[in-house]
Amino acid sequence: MARKVAARSARGSGQSASASTPAPRAAAGGAAFRAKVRMYRQGLGDCFLLTFPRSDGSSFFIVIDCGVILGTADPGTVMNQVVQDLIATTHGRIDLLVATHEHWDHISGMVQAQALWQDKSKLKVDQVWVAWTEDPADQLANKLRAEHQSLRTALTMAASRMRAAGGSDTADEVMGMLDLFGAAGSGTTTDALNVVKGLSQNVRYCLPQDAPVTLNGTSVRAYVLGPPHDEKLIKRFNPSTSTPETYGMEAMNAAAGMLEIALDDSDESAPFGARFQIPLEPAKQMPFFQQNYWGEAADSEEKSQDWRRIDTSWLDASSSLALQLDSATNNTCVVLAFELDGGDVLLFAADAQVGNWLSWQDLKWNVNAKTVTGPDLLKRTIFYKVGHHGSHNATLRQLGLEEMDGLKYAFIPVNHEMALKKRWGQMPFEPLLQRLGEKTGQQVVRIDQDVPPTLVNLVKATPLYFEISL
Repeated sequence: MARKVAARSARGSGQSASASTPAPRAAAGGAAFRAKVRMYRQGLGDCFLLTFPRSDGSSFFIVIDCGVILGTADPGTVMNQVVQDLIATTHGRIDLLVATHEHWDHISGMVQAQALWQDKSKLKVDQVWVAWTEDPADQLANKLRAEHQSLRTALTMAASRMRAAGGSDTADEVMGMLDLFGAAGSGTTTDALNVVKGLSQNVRYCLPQDAPVTLNGTSVRAYVLGPPHDEKLIKRFNPSTSTPETYGMEAMNAAAGMLEIALDDSDESAPFGARFQIPLEPAKQMPFFQQNYWGEAADSEEKSQDWRRIDTSWLDASSSLALQLDSATNNTCVVLAFELDGGDVLLFAADAQVGNWLSWQDLKWNVNAKTVTGPDLLKRTIFYKVGHHGSHNATLRQLGLEEMDGLKYAFIPVNHEMALKKRWGQMPFEPLLQRLGEKTGQQVVRIDQDVPPTLVNLVKATPLYFEISL
């Protein structure tokens, strides 16, 4: 069962997602739409506003995430503009705020626009949903948080060692991954989550076993698909060699042992004790090492002598572990499916990776004497918020996109130019883009490109957001 703080539990297919019914607010466009999805164009990050019409003519507003990647130009100004637009559009009342997971590009706006979020005269949040992984009373959640914090500390130390060992490029790669948790002077994801959970007394820790919730005053039903309450699935974030579930990529392997050795000054397996070791930078100034390790070998056709050196042999392990930390956090994402009147589904997968997706296959709920399953929701999906900015391991193939028989629209919050600066050159992943285009009839919307010609009459485009009415 999902846990809630200072709020009465809401369960069952007919339950309301609001503790109380707010005053009526005008629904833009009346009841001429079943749903509106606004994707903000703040940069490489996620922020979505969902609008569902109520039967009384007002609207039910949901905000899913609010963040942008570290390194974005003037992020405070950008995120304040986003939150100001949220306030204006919702008339200062958000029915449900969802923070999918602890990554800066999804929740940084909670810190960058903290004053706006916490100004009760401008904005009220009725309800907050976060994953069960944030529940302080959940034993597995506490274990995972402790592991992640320990690894973040170790990787920060490793990056410093890399620079001292001449591995600046790899150090930058590791720190780029750690940037996803914020940085000194900018705030951290922990700070952001604290802001989120403080915006409402009605906080829900979501579990996929929970009964679906009918949004108050609407016919829309919300299902929680992930994250799975299963440590093995959370730590399964890449495809296997035998079953490559994603598009165009094979498995990537872990190598934690070498990193642990590299970080341990008292390593008894080292060939020489610390007092007999020569630090790398001083060694570079010594003629012997200049000649035999960094110089060219005069008596060999292969001039480079890099093969002699083992001083940076552990660097790849650190990079791999940083990627694993990023991916494991992605697999703790809250994943939501919104079932509209008539059965069509809107899928918001956040940054969920392989293990999270696989867990949906076994989900089932009893709704109005009928069984609804995870695969059934996928089959009825018409709108897909593409996972993890279109990366290679965040959209399953046969048990994911290929099951979306009725898919019409795919929205990708990606900025390829920024991804390149972060050394994520395959974001978005071209084979995935190609398949999304085929599935939707080329109705794929990216924040860093113009709206496709087939959607210009359906999608409202401004410099701040794209919004589609369904």
